[in-house]
Amino acid sequence: MPYFDAASSAPLHPVARQALLAALDEGWADPSRLYREGRRARLLLDAARETAAEAVGCRPDELTFTPSGTHSVHSGMFGALAGRRRVGRRLVVSAVEHSSVLHAAAAHEAQGGSVLRVPVDRSGAVTAAAYAQELGGDTALACLQSANHEVGTVQPVAEVAEACRAAGVPLLVDAAQSLGWGPVPEGWSLLAASAHKWGGPSGVGLLAVRKGVRFAAAGPADERESGRAAGFENLPAIVAAAASLRAVRAQAAAESVRLRALVDRIRARVPQLVPDTEVVGDPVRRLPHLVTFSCLYVDGETLLHELDRAEFSVSSGSSCTSSMLTPSHVLKAMGVLSEGNVRVSLPTGTTEEDVERFLEVLPRVVTEVRERLGAPASAPSAPAATASLMVDALGKRCPIPVIELAKVIGEVPPGGTVTVLSDDEAARLDIPAWCAMRQQEYVGEEPADRGSAYVVRRLT
Repeated sequence: MPYFDAASSAPLHPVARQALLAALDEGWADPSRLYREGRRARLLLDAARETAAEAVGCRPDELTFTPSGTHSVHSGMFGALAGRRRVGRRLVVSAVEHSSVLHAAAAHEAQGGSVLRVPVDRSGAVTAAAYAQELGGDTALACLQSANHEVGTVQPVAEVAEACRAAGVPLLVDAAQSLGWGPVPEGWSLLAASAHKWGGPSGVGLLAVRKGVRFAAAGPADERESGRAAGFENLPAIVAAAASLRAVRAQAAAESVRLRALVDRIRARVPQLVPDTEVVGDPVRRLPHLVTFSCLYVDGETLLHELDRAEFSVSSGSSCTSSMLTPSHVLKAMGVLSEGNVRVSLPTGTTEEDVERFLEVLPRVVTEVRERLGAPASAPSAPAATASLMVDALGKRCPIPVIELAKVIGEVPPGGTVTVLSDDEAARLDIPAWCAMRQQEYVGEEPADRGSAYVVRRLT
């Protein structure tokens, strides 16, 4: 069964498995002890730190192993904010950061700090100029992901780092998605990553803090890992994480070229094979293994279940997945279609045959889901005399409001309007996106007794 969700968690790399098993036998003792077993464990820990530091591009004494990537992000953010509390309490983040960054930002805001969220363009990228405008004198920290976890867009880290350096503001980079593919551009002050994203074991994160960065570890002091990650080190997992990082980096250049070609094939052929589909994310400045697209008139949860039944494991940022009631904050910030969203992220070793079979299965699955939901299968009918229509989609979840809009748009003449009543948060994003895809005019949103009224004018 092809697994196409490496962006969530990559399969355990064979080198990680070998290193983990070996370290279970050799690295079980306390590395802080001076007896033989402790010294052996310390040697393993030091070697793992040197290996990981080389991949990150920092000194070994700047790198800390943590229990997870989320822990690394939270520890890094709160440590830097605490260390620079005399400067101010302003935090600058992009609107498409991973939830771990945004949750920490919300906690900082709840504690009296201020948060500025820098917008992105339709590809999901920020600009250095937009960041520079927000780096006021009271800014304590800026955060920027190296590449987006949902659409794969690579961020201009070097340019933003230069703007931060000029403003005297440290930059924390969440490199979870990109570190396995190569080093992050220079200029960052703090860096966080997670081993299970590159094929290491879960439960290991990295936090690098450059010398000279003001940092005050949050929580009770601990003698381990420079006081930044309390508790006994999971040494076997740490050894496996470092070994697998070195292994994936050794093959990254060749595998990047191979997987990029497969992703380019998906990006080009999905819109040809599946009508009313939008491929999102930057087509050039992106991770080599990840592609995201959204399909009109499709229930995202049903689509993922049907692809799973066809033996393809994919992910989604759709508002219609079982774990979410609102649209993905990333897709929302980009202003792109959220319904029927599919994220394909290919793990190392994915074959051309698997990708071809996915491209064979996808059109049939989307067609079946659309038919089940009663989506329009043809162009709008000839216009009638009615100048305006009201569609009551209250209580109906995506993509039903958009499907009902598409069914009746042909019943008004060019210049006529259709007003959709909806209390689904996804409609605020999906109706304007539908208008852009179908060359209709989105007039705007108006208040209603329940939910909102979305007004669309027919142009064609």
